[in-house]
Amino acid sequence: MSRIAKNPIAIPSGVEVSINGQDVAVKGSKGNLSQNIHDAVEIMKEDNVLKFVPRDNDGKPNWAMAGTMRAIVSNMVTGVSQGFERKLELVGVGYRAQAKGKTLELTLGFSHPVKFPVPEGITIETPSQTEILVKGVDKQLVGEVSAKIRAYRPPEPYKGKGVRYSDEVVVRKEAKKK
Repeated sequence: MSRIAKNPIAIPSGVEVSINGQDVAVKGSKGNLSQNIHDAVEIMKEDNVLKFVPRDNDGKPNWAMAGTMRAIVSNMVTGVSQGFERKLELVGVGYRAQAKGKTLELTLGFSHPVKFPVPEGITIETPSQTEILVKGVDKQLVGEVSAKIRAYRPPEPYKGKGVRYSDEVVVRKEAKKK
């Protein structure tokens, strides 16, 4: 049985949550998000607390879905109040990144520069030429954009060159011996 679903979500000050049937809309200082909750899950708002329970208590799948929906709404509340960010690092000689308006220009050792269009709701900053900060309100979108940028040149195991997350540990292989 899901223990995550049993944890209530405390709504911080400055965040408004409106529930209309199975639609949940969250509004905060950083932006707005909305989500359609699964039919098997019931959401209740009491004071400044959101609670999730399965509609029919007949087994694990409904509790699991309630836990999933609770995690999604919790991330929405965190996103509109604090926001999410992911830091990427470029490791390699000549690897550079530069944010130009709504595009991110990457030099990753290819014969051409890679131009990555920044989706709506995401801001990309480059504090230095080898660092990329992906910021946004939607946790899923921040992770997806970060993964797409990393996929252009994932870190390779011999020299460690490539685009990696700042907290990623690249396991290095030993080169072939003679």
